[in-house]
Amino acid sequence: MKVGFIGLGLMGNLMSANVARAGFEVQSFDVNGKGNCRSAKEAAHNAEILITMVPDGKAVRKAVFAALPGLSRGAIVIDMSSSDPGTTRELGALLKKKGIHMLDSPVSGAKAKAADGTLALMVGGDAKVLKKARPVLGAMGTEIFHTGGLGSGHATKALNNYLGAAGTAAGMEALLIGEKFGLDPKTLIDVINASTGKNSTTERKIPQQVFTRAFASGFAHALMTKDVGIARDIARSVKVKAPYLENTAKLWKTSLSRLPAGADHTEIYHYLRKLSAPSRAAASLRARSRRKPRRST
Repeated sequence: MKVGFIGLGLMGNLMSANVARAGFEVQSFDVNGKGNCRSAKEAAHNAEILITMVPDGKAVRKAVFAALPGLSRGAIVIDMSSSDPGTTRELGALLKKKGIHMLDSPVSGAKAKAADGTLALMVGGDAKVLKKARPVLGAMGTEIFHTGGLGSGHATKALNNYLGAAGTAAGMEALLIGEKFGLDPKTLIDVINASTGKNSTTERKIPQQVFTRAFASGFAHALMTKDVGIARDIARSVKVKAPYLENTAKLWKTSLSRLPAGADHTEIYHYLRKLSAPSRAAASLRARSRRKPRRST
């Protein structure tokens, strides 16, 4: 079976390699020049399945339209990016008119699981189409969840990443508060990880990224911000008031504008730390107030 693969970034490159190792003929393309094809159309040529793994819904739409002339009726387009459900459904409706099926199958597990083919996949779309695509998806993930109709995979991923973003910010805040109070940071995290407050941030991100000062988890701050924004938009579209989600989205959007371009999502630690750092003006004022007044003569 020929499989087209568009998007060979950090995750896409690892995922496409696993598809090839599983015995499928992979035709790959990336706008940055990676892959064995010169265009999206060439990557899609005679492919039974076309996979997209690009930054957002706008990029997915652009990639699929570029590939469309190479696709045949009956082909399956699988968007494995973290896109918004609305865009996915619109694109799916357009493809359906041309006799092309679509699934959304965002992933969870980061680069380590992408490398060894053990990602979790949340798949939205027709069950019969999923059955046909399952062997290819199984080359990239060991847990494949059918979440419902088209767009449901992207909705599930956005809500999952909202919880991840909230947990990341809360974990970093707890660490900073503990440090200011005088607690030993590593002991604090050890206690949390033996208690009810533990999450993926306290178990992995803080020990592996913050304590080591690596800040290189492989998942960009901009992508986390985008996913939380999608979750917020979903809540608004279904008229669910979600104040914690609204505040989380605002926090990530604000911190994105204050961090360097390309920052890792764990670098929200730097933003939160700076919020509590005294400004130069405030520090200068406090220093002046501590000076002894001169005696008049």
